[in-house]
Amino acid sequence: MQKQSHSHFKPEKSWCLVIALVGLIGGALFISMFFKTSENSILCNNQAPNMGKFLDNGKRSNPQQLQLDAILHYATSRVIPQQTIDEIRVSFDVLKNKTPCNFLVFGLGHDSLMWASFNSGGNTLFLEEDPKWVETILKDAPFLHADTVKYRTMLSEADELVEHYHKEPDCSAKKSFLRGNHRCKLALDMLSDEVYNKEWDVIMIDAPRGYFAEAPGRMAAIYSAAVMARNRKGNGVTHVYLHDVDRKVEKIYAELFLCRKNLVKGVGRIWHFEIPPASNAANNFC
Repeated sequence: MQKQSHSHFKPEKSWCLVIALVGLIGGALFISMFFKTSENSILCNNQAPNMGKFLDNGKRSNPQQLQLDAILHYATSRVIPQQTIDEIRVSFDVLKNKTPCNFLVFGLGHDSLMWASFNSGGNTLFLEEDPKWVETILKDAPFLHADTVKYRTMLSEADELVEHYHKEPDCSAKKSFLRGNHRCKLALDMLSDEVYNKEWDVIMIDAPRGYFAEAPGRMAAIYSAAVMARNRKGNGVTHVYLHDVDRKVEKIYAELFLCRKNLVKGVGRIWHFEIPPASNAANNFC
């Protein structure tokens, strides 16, 4: 994304990444066409057979057209993803086998077309803090599905919020709820019903802004992603990706809520976690 430092594009990066990205999207298109006759074998658990025909906001979704649009966009654009090709491939390798699935992305930007194309036919929802930025992106890509999030935290409060988590009963792993959880400052308590009602197979955390004191920081996003994963009722794990783990707050909160024991891969500045439902885990986050 261009407005924010971490999930926006950086035009000064090498064109080699653009070429590689086009190859990834082209590969996803090939895979989706190759397996079209055996769609049920790659459906995420509990997916409806008509998944992808319509987005939840009523807009028609054409999976193949979405991927073709993405190839055209990145083949002709001077902007490239903020994540490196090796970092992108970590989530791409999972998404190509999970699609169509429920994919929740913290952050909206010019890279959003890429993420949506990787999950063509599935449900991809972007959560963005800035309403004006949502309007800017959706003007050029109206088929993307995005919600605005109002965060209650600031990066400068990161240490204080760790203490708050330990003292506030409604933050505990035993309770582990988000909707209406006003007492736990780390809980994203005012999201859309869609976020709460769906079970997210894949969650990408590459926002909100977390590089200056007054920014929201990613503390609440990390905590809330952990709660969503623990509350999963279906079979299997939730794949959670956290970018910018070279920063202190991201690393501390990942260790606290996403858990080192759930870390399956780390490449560059991205960590990949596989988080089991709480029924298969202890009463603590880690």
